[in-house]
Order: sequence, then structure tokens, then C-alpha cells
Amino acid sequence: MSAGPLSGVRIIEVCHVLAGPFSGMILGDLGADVIKVEPPGGDMARNITKQFTGPYNDYFASLNRNKRSIILDLNTDDGRAELGKLVKDAHGLISNLRPATMRRFGLTYNDLKTHNAKLVCVALTGFGLDGTYSDKPAYDYIVQALTGVMSLTGDPGGAPTKAGYSAVDNSTGMMGTIGLLAKIIEGKGGQVDVSLFDTMLAQLNYLASGYLNHGIVPARMPNSAHPYMVPAQVFPSSDGYVMLFVSTDKFWRKFCNVVGWAEHARDPLFATMDARSENRDAVIRAVEALIKTRTTAEWVSLLGKEGIVISGVESLETALEGDMAASREMIAVIPTPDGALRVVGNPIKISGFTPQYTLPPLLGEHTDAILGAPDVIAAK
Repeated sequence: MSAGPLSGVRIIEVCHVLAGPFSGMILGDLGADVIKVEPPGGDMARNITKQFTGPYNDYFASLNRNKRSIILDLNTDDGRAELGKLVKDAHGLISNLRPATMRRFGLTYNDLKTHNAKLVCVALTGFGLDGTYSDKPAYDYIVQALTGVMSLTGDPGGAPTKAGYSAVDNSTGMMGTIGLLAKIIEGKGGQVDVSLFDTMLAQLNYLASGYLNHGIVPARMPNSAHPYMVPAQVFPSSDGYVMLFVSTDKFWRKFCNVVGWAEHARDPLFATMDARSENRDAVIRAVEALIKTRTTAEWVSLLGKEGIVISGVESLETALEGDMAASREMIAVIPTPDGALRVVGNPIKISGFTPQYTLPPLLGEHTDAILGAPDVIAAK
């Protein structure tokens, strides 16, 4: 098996908590040599939760496998001098510190190009590396609030609701990874500037387009409904919930055929996507009354075998422990002296390559090996 498509690529990660470390971990999983630069106190993610397997914190472990850790105090001249040595043979540097801190620590391309003109520097920030709002503090939750994501999530009449996970941080980490690899492939050094705010606006794509071109202000939809496709939402069954997604007229006719609704398949109020959208309330009432008559498992079996898109609304634990995750080899087990450390694996499947997952590094575990032996940091 291959050592990984990014074998020979060296990345310096000067990051904390989530967006940057997630980007670095993706690269490390794919074979890059990721050197995590931590302050003397370490990445705060090392102690965010109280759950540990031996010295390995669950939160930190979920974002920092397949890396090496060194300690550098970038508040000092010596620390910044060591960083300059590190980047001489690196392909990229990722940082998600605040812009003012990045500049104080010398983490931008303008700061580091004298050491390595081909270095790609990625800045993951709240609102951009430069500009009016660049030093405004930002977190995932704040950006969900500022971009309209929270105002679009949840049932009408309820409080604005955030996504149930760190959607902004994770998405920004992936965007940063794409930008980094694009510049490395180009073969030129430079600055990549990816903000949390920009990333989430971009992910609102078709909703934003409707507003920008036709002034359509998207509304919060009940029961997680799709704004255009009907019926496509959560429905209560007799014992829980199903997510039903009828995307085209072809599948509406299939649905009607399976449930014995020949009249609704032909009814001009229901027969086409436009008609179902115009008569949303009537369609939803009819489908809701129907779905309540059977269990979730019965509906999933009955409709699913006909190719209609439907599922139960599962919990995280069910998804992690289920056959789908197992079939995709998405749960990896990393042995430790204190027992197994289980992590969610890399979702990118590449022919001829199977990721090997190593334990997240202990704080400063590789400082002596990397900084104490210059030949160790020579380019592969």
C-alpha cells in the first residue's frame, strides 16, 4: 500500500481547538508530515473535556492524530527564529490564530517568505486576515448567528437554532485544506486567506442566489422541510420519526403507487413539483396523516425497497455503532496502554491507500527529535 498521496509533503500547524487542527489532521491522514507547534501550555483542546483514555483527551484526539508536537514560545525571539528554521523545508503553514496574533508571531507569507519563497501560508480567521472586521473575535456559534444559518434553523416561532455540531469550524478547515493544496500544486508560495464568515456565506449557495437575484428571503421551515421540494421533511411515524425526501415527480408517482394513492398521483394539485410546492400545506397534511399509521421501520422497509429516499432519524450513537459506519471502515481503533482509543476515520477513500492512524502527540513529544537534530527536518 502507498505511504499516502501526500507523502513527502511537510506542513507546519500553528493552531488551536478546531478549524486549523481539523485541516492538519486531514493532511496527516493522507500521508503529510504535520508538525504541530504548541505554546508551552499546549493547545487548549487538550483539556476541553473531562474524558481521557490515559493521557489522551477525547476532544483533542478527535482532531490531532497523525501529527508530531513540538513546543515553541512564539512570544520570544528564539521561538520565532526556530519557526523560521522549520519552514525552510516545509510546503505549507496553517494557522487559525487571530490576525493580530499571527502578525505578532510572524505567521504570514510576508513574514516567512525570506525563509522559503515557495511556502504556502494558510490563515483561517473569523472575518479575514485583513479588512474592517479582521480583528473582530469569532467563534463557530457567532458566525452561524451572523450569516443567517441560525435564523434559518429550527421551527418557525421558536428560537434561532445552531447546527448540532461545529459546522462552521469544520467547513472552514476543509476550505483551508483545498486552498493549501491548490497553491502547492501550482508550485508557488503565497498567502491563502479563508474566513469562517465567507465559508458559511458560500455554503448558503442556492438560498443566497434566490435573494441576490430575485429578492427571495428564505423562511425558516417547519419540521426541517426543504424550501422547494415537497414532501421533503421529517414526519412523525407511529413510534418515532422518518425523514422522507421526494425529489422529483417520478418519485412522487412511485410513492403514490406504493401507498395506494392513485388519485393523488393524477390530482393536478399534487401531481407536479410546482403544484406540490404551491399546495404545500395540503400535501403535508395528507402525507403526515399517512405516515402516522405505521412504524418507522415499516415505512423504511416499504418505501426504501422501491428506491424512495427515506430513513429513520437516528442518534449519533446508532450511527457510530451501526452497519453503515462499519461497512465504510469509518471507526478506527488506536491501541494505548490504557485501552483502545476509538476515533472517526478519514472519509476520503483513495485506491491503493489505507490510512494508518497514530496516537495524537503528547505535548512537546517530538521537540527534541525535530529541533535538536537538523537532519530530521530535511525535506523528504
